[in-house]
Amino acid sequence: MTDQVYLGFTYTELEQKNAVWTAREISQQPRLWQMLSETLAARKNQLDSWLAPILAEPVLRIIMTGAGTSAYIGEALQPHLQKHMSLTPGQRIEAVSTTDILSNPDMYLQSAVPTLLVSYGRSGNSPESKAAVQLANQLVDKCWHLVVSCNGEGALAKACEGNDRYQLLLMPEQAHDQSFAMTSSFTCMMLSTLQLFAPNEAQFERMQALALGILAEQVDGIANLATLACERLVFLGAGPLKAIAREAALKVLELTAGQLPSFYETPLGFRHGPKSLINTATQLVLLPSADPYTSRYDSDLRLELERDGQVLHLGAPLPLSQIQGLEDAWLGFPYILYCQIMGFFKALQHGVGPDNPCPTGEVNRVVQGVTLYPFTQD
Repeated sequence: MTDQVYLGFTYTELEQKNAVWTAREISQQPRLWQMLSETLAARKNQLDSWLAPILAEPVLRIIMTGAGTSAYIGEALQPHLQKHMSLTPGQRIEAVSTTDILSNPDMYLQSAVPTLLVSYGRSGNSPESKAAVQLANQLVDKCWHLVVSCNGEGALAKACEGNDRYQLLLMPEQAHDQSFAMTSSFTCMMLSTLQLFAPNEAQFERMQALALGILAEQVDGIANLATLACERLVFLGAGPLKAIAREAALKVLELTAGQLPSFYETPLGFRHGPKSLINTATQLVLLPSADPYTSRYDSDLRLELERDGQVLHLGAPLPLSQIQGLEDAWLGFPYILYCQIMGFFKALQHGVGPDNPCPTGEVNRVVQGVTLYPFTQD
């Protein structure tokens, strides 16, 4: 490992910057995606057999849940899965964060509606994740659990042992990020869900090739963009890419220890107030859709911003010529890789060690300080 180069730095250089794990975990993602796809292919029959009777429930509700970055997995995939899964008119897919379920369980859980709770967790030990599972079992008459986690020793994974209403999707060991910020854990858990519910080998191969191209050809360019002395960084994406923009904004905020305010919106939503944050020190990253219809709105906003000439820099991870034909849920993988790299270099620009950007402990790798209260219904 010590002779490896990640994101243009040697191991020794990364050690000095407190950045070894973050650089390694960002760089390893295309390789882990391949490993994960092979593992899922080997388990396909077993997983399909477990899911079949659940998906046959005529009014099934699938809730994809997690906290923070883990919650954005469901947000990124829900529109795509709703479109591509063979659902009956009474079935639906929703993305609801565990933090929302915990604070208002009776608003999000319905006792008479059969529910598959898909729980995402890097460690599987966050208090909200464990509580959301318990609340679902308490409040929903027929409830199943698909646990998607990177830690086989976590509480969520352990809950699956010996219970046929639970199923564990365990990510490759290397996806259990040791860095503070979730990178490979996010994309692996997102990919596993796509490959399970709406697999598409052609889309997978194209997105993986784009990601490899970013790592091989764009790292220096992203590093140069990160040196721009911006005061605000904005990420814009529509449809499934809105959640990718949200995750990108969180990555920058986390990795810079809050020193660089970062924001997200859709290109159309940006005009409705958020555009007022623009000044000549604002850097903006547009995540353009590959959908011909959606991309018209992306292009309109880009032209408007270029015409206004008020932003420090306006760019996109990939040109439209490279992304044509790729569905936006799959396009999210190379896009978030690009944004993770930008967040990494922004952290270094601000003198922050990305492996542990908050060493004083106000924010932790696994959330602490949450008091769980018993929920009783009137």
